[in-house]
Amino acid sequence: MSTAKKFAGQTALYGLSTIAGRVLSFFLTPVYTRAYSAKVYGVFGNLYSYASMLNALLAFGMETTFFRYLNKRPDDKQLVYNNAFGAILSISAVFLLLTFPFAGLITGWIRIDSSTPFAEYILYTKYFIGILIIDALCVIPFAKIRADGRPGRYGLVKFLNIVIFVGLNLLFIYGFPLIVKYNLPGSAWLVTWYHKGWLGYVFLSNLIASIATMLMLLPEFLKLRPKFSRELFVEMLVYSWPVLVANISYLVNENLDKILLGKLLPVNESATQVGIYTACAKISIFLSIFVNAFRLGAEPFFFSHAKNKNAKQTYARIMTYFIIAVCLIFVALVANIDILKYFIKGKDATQAAVYWSGIKVIPVLLFGYVSLGIYMNLSVWYKLTDQTKYGLYISGVGALVTIVLNVIFIPSYGYIASAWISLTAYSSMMVLSYIWGQKNYPIPYDIKKNLAYIIISAALVYLSFTIFKRNIFIGNGLLILFVLGAVYNERKELKAIFNR
Repeated sequence: MSTAKKFAGQTALYGLSTIAGRVLSFFLTPVYTRAYSAKVYGVFGNLYSYASMLNALLAFGMETTFFRYLNKRPDDKQLVYNNAFGAILSISAVFLLLTFPFAGLITGWIRIDSSTPFAEYILYTKYFIGILIIDALCVIPFAKIRADGRPGRYGLVKFLNIVIFVGLNLLFIYGFPLIVKYNLPGSAWLVTWYHKGWLGYVFLSNLIASIATMLMLLPEFLKLRPKFSRELFVEMLVYSWPVLVANISYLVNENLDKILLGKLLPVNESATQVGIYTACAKISIFLSIFVNAFRLGAEPFFFSHAKNKNAKQTYARIMTYFIIAVCLIFVALVANIDILKYFIKGKDATQAAVYWSGIKVIPVLLFGYVSLGIYMNLSVWYKLTDQTKYGLYISGVGALVTIVLNVIFIPSYGYIASAWISLTAYSSMMVLSYIWGQKNYPIPYDIKKNLAYIIISAALVYLSFTIFKRNIFIGNGLLILFVLGAVYNERKELKAIFNR
């Protein structure tokens, strides 16, 4: 039980820092939806979708590779650190040379809102190039902090990054306008350059926060050494490129729908639909937070625990409790959706109606995150057995489903199709990973119990959202029933945990 306690403790620490940061970031959603129309917010969602996929490209799967090779070559930790960072540094340098001089051409291709001046759009692109490179260079220093078992430092840096980002957003959106309006000290200077309502301040805030994060990671950067091994470098690249493709494929599933909405819908409605879809997807962030917090704690834990004789039983137990947790969050969010929707209200009733028109996709998106979380848990088998090619195959299937079905159905059904296709892609990945995993690295998952929790939670969500029309009291009553049922069903395990 000490192993499970260690895993739970690390995940809780990563989770607390992730939750704190994400919650602060989440509270910017009502700020954005009140400051910007759905059309302008669509530009925001579209650009961040591109950035998410490019982030994976620049990271090149080196985070997972770093953890794997620390475990494989424990006597060469410094060399592993140097090589992993060197790979990302090289890729980032090439990316900078291929993008910054051609920012205008890139902008012409990604632009979805013709009402935004082209020169401003180019500036947005340049901001994102800077953000992407700086964030990529921080990937391995952050991974080193996790590998060293320092979740407190990891959480502090991540939290301060979000605080800076949120603080600058509030300053640009609310603070500076108040200074100008009431002619406070500094207003004369602000008038010369500040433009109220400019979306670019969001991206500038992100760039400044990324620079500050890099400075906070300076102790980790100073631990790098110019010692390099070509043999190890090639070996790590061979391991990481399937992880890279798998990560990009996953991010295709996560973000390509917003990009295709901008490309496949008529110009007069594409940005608005992207804005509605992006805003509604933000409500599912709480489930996404838990899934990501789990991944942060699980990945180093799974690698370090792999040689233990009871490792597979531990992984199976973790899966069961993970499913209970994500299903509970799933039911809870849908039960309280009529409260959470006020985070995307907009500045008036007209804007609220526009944003709220997309609420129907939230349960579907949440169920997709449940499937994604289970897939992330299942994926331990191909990482531990060095068969990362299977991650490529599985994510490739998910990406293919996402691309083909979105191209077919977006022109007719818009973002409604994107939500259902997202669920389809993640569910396909989950099933494939389980089937191949049990053939190559069988883990004794309690399939009947796990499926029961998933099916019951989906049924309760359907009752809460559709049959009882989002009634808060009935929805939370169903949530309580689910909690009581889970506690009763797991009473023996829980009793053993508390006794120890």
